[in-house]
Amino acid sequence: MHLPSVDTLKNIYGEEKKSIERFRKLGDCFKEHFGTEEIEFFSAPGRTEIIGNHTDHNGGKILAASIDMDTVGAAYPNNTSVIHIVSEGYKNEIIVDLKEISKAPKCQGTVSLVAGMMEAAEKFGFQTGGFSAYVSTNVIGAAGVSSSASFEMLICCIINYFFNQGKMEEIDYARIGQYAENVYWEKASGLMDQMACAVGGTILLDFSRPREELYSKVDFSFGQMGYDLVIVNTGKGHADLSEEYSSIPMEMKEAAAVMGADILGERSLKEFMPHIKEMDNDRSVLRALHFFQENKRVEQAMDAIDKGDKKELLHILEASGNSSWKWLQNCYAVSDCKDQKVSLTLALTEIFLETIQDGCCRVHGGGFAGVIMAVVPKGRTEEYVGYISQYVGEDNVYPMNIRQCGALHLE
Repeated sequence: MHLPSVDTLKNIYGEEKKSIERFRKLGDCFKEHFGTEEIEFFSAPGRTEIIGNHTDHNGGKILAASIDMDTVGAAYPNNTSVIHIVSEGYKNEIIVDLKEISKAPKCQGTVSLVAGMMEAAEKFGFQTGGFSAYVSTNVIGAAGVSSSASFEMLICCIINYFFNQGKMEEIDYARIGQYAENVYWEKASGLMDQMACAVGGTILLDFSRPREELYSKVDFSFGQMGYDLVIVNTGKGHADLSEEYSSIPMEMKEAAAVMGADILGERSLKEFMPHIKEMDNDRSVLRALHFFQENKRVEQAMDAIDKGDKKELLHILEASGNSSWKWLQNCYAVSDCKDQKVSLTLALTEIFLETIQDGCCRVHGGGFAGVIMAVVPKGRTEEYVGYISQYVGEDNVYPMNIRQCGALHLE
């Protein structure tokens, strides 16, 4: 078994001792399950959405980044048409026969996702093949940092390395993951999660642009500003909230339709305003207004980053969070309005930030349940972690960094 090099691990994780043991254990588990020492190692990060909440599916703009939580895999081709995946902590092995993709179940967890990805890869002109993999992750599940997209990008990286000679690009990874979620999970996902996990570092995504101009790299991290990014799991997953998520792009598209457009990105706020009285769904109007203003805030955030104006950037992020809470309305589910853990954790964090007169917070990712993000000055991070842990538990608070590399094969 050939483990990743020390230089590779240092470049990705900033250290090598814990990481080498992690990959040695991963390799040992692979050998135990599949009986071979022929192994290659892969990694794909989770992601953070800095600003641009729920805009990707309507042709909007987002500033996103990969994080230093990742999904790792040990894998190797098995010279059959069958994919075998064992995930650490799960009893059932995922088995997908490439010759029988049409018979694969939909909306049945990981097996559906893998089948959908293989179907998508072949539809998009790429090769697939049977392989065996042992997978482990420290990306928080059901918590808005894209554990599913991290897994998807890992699988894409595996098939790219083994069967496509590295010809697949990040946008191909993202489209494959999106197809699987749209068709095999029946979830109206955009491309943001997958792109942020695939590319690595901080990226500006503009979904109004053609494929080859979809993203650009941005030289930014909260650490450069003297702040820490803290993700707080509010204590409830979101696996049962697909209808809530899907309602956002659907209602935004309702608003676009009154202007004769398919998506809001095809029109402007000025064009939308005269049509507001034509709409019966007030929430659809509010969500459209959020979209237009959020796009503007992404541009303002980029300007603040370019100028090094951290106070202005924090102000813009705070405004984004307020818009998500009040206009987009994705901080709690209407179907269970008494359960408002995201809103409560935001309120508690706002009280803390008011006492120190610095930092900001906002709902993170899809919303409705899951996590919030807090941006806290480095000198007060430990204090905030202790404070918020009283309410959500220490195991649900995650100070983290932006990771500079995306999904990759580890040499």
